[in-house]
Amino acid sequence: MKKISVLLFLFTFNFAFAGLPNFDSTVIAGIHQIYNIKFQKAETTFRSLIADYPDHPAGRFFLAMIDWWKILLDPDNESYDDIFFQKLEDVIYQCDKFLKKDPDNIDALFFKGGAIGFRGRLRAFRESWLKAADDGREALPIVEKAASLDPKNVDVQLGFGIYDYYAAVIPEQNPLLKPIMIFFPSGDKERGIKELKNTAENGKYTKYEAQYFLMTLYYNYENNPYAADEYAKELTKDFPDNPTFERWEGRISVKKGDLTTAFNIFQDILKKGKMNYTGYNTLSAKREAAYYIGLQYKRLKQLDSAEYYFNECAELSKQIEKGKEESGFLINSYLYLGMINDLEGNRDKAIKYYKALLDMREYGKSHSLAKNYIDNPYKE
Repeated sequence: MKKISVLLFLFTFNFAFAGLPNFDSTVIAGIHQIYNIKFQKAETTFRSLIADYPDHPAGRFFLAMIDWWKILLDPDNESYDDIFFQKLEDVIYQCDKFLKKDPDNIDALFFKGGAIGFRGRLRAFRESWLKAADDGREALPIVEKAASLDPKNVDVQLGFGIYDYYAAVIPEQNPLLKPIMIFFPSGDKERGIKELKNTAENGKYTKYEAQYFLMTLYYNYENNPYAADEYAKELTKDFPDNPTFERWEGRISVKKGDLTTAFNIFQDILKKGKMNYTGYNTLSAKREAAYYIGLQYKRLKQLDSAEYYFNECAELSKQIEKGKEESGFLINSYLYLGMINDLEGNRDKAIKYYKALLDMREYGKSHSLAKNYIDNPYKE
């Protein structure tokens, strides 16, 4: 996945429903279906919402969110990008019609801000930074106005929490983005965490999204995998068929040093992939699972099994990358395959892997290790 810094531009899931009958229950049911990767059911739910409430932007917004989750499940696949952008433009167009008649229409402000925010998020995801920054700058005052009109809405704190946290962290972590950030209000990391926690505990529609962001920020920036793990476990418990949440739980277990738990999680992911579960059957999910399963087998000195899974990871990486920059998965798999072949006495084969590493980009200490193992066979 891309760096979590792209989340600066997200202002989402903030609602101000006006007591419409069955509206809340339908939206909540559809949100659960999206998170649990039941896309056909979610589409039926939100098309029904559009039929019942054709003048409300929520149904169209959440139809776009189905495509967003398809993108999240397989980020290397850009085939959903255009339709996602088109659906967001439809939401923005509908909201603008309402706002021409009533500039203080809270629902229109919320969903327009959310649509622009998601448009910016995908643009940043695809590293179109200037367009993403423009979307972020455009979305913020829209959401601020909506919040001022409905100050008791807990869900709005999701957008502010994300903004406050990442506006403070991004300039420190990504110096190249500092020039962009001068056009934005300053952030406050602690306030952002507080706002996200409040939403995660008390949000009506946004609690799961807030939990997701807390999980990722604790993992990526706060170096606190134990806090991240609490949210990962909650999300996988509530949405057991969501591969994104399960993969995060596996990564977090690795970061905690609990490789046995990670091994079991990634075995489950690979099993679901073979059963063709949506999102588990992607090349990226299978690759990640194969890598960490191979890592555990290597740790247990079960070298034949480790070699099998590292080879699988390498082959899947080649299918995914195809002319793109080599991933850490591919580079590390080649390094471990060289080391395993050295341990098994296959010196010529090991050297081939080490030399192949020197033709790839530097990742960590991959070049220096490869050169060392070419001169001196790897030994434990």
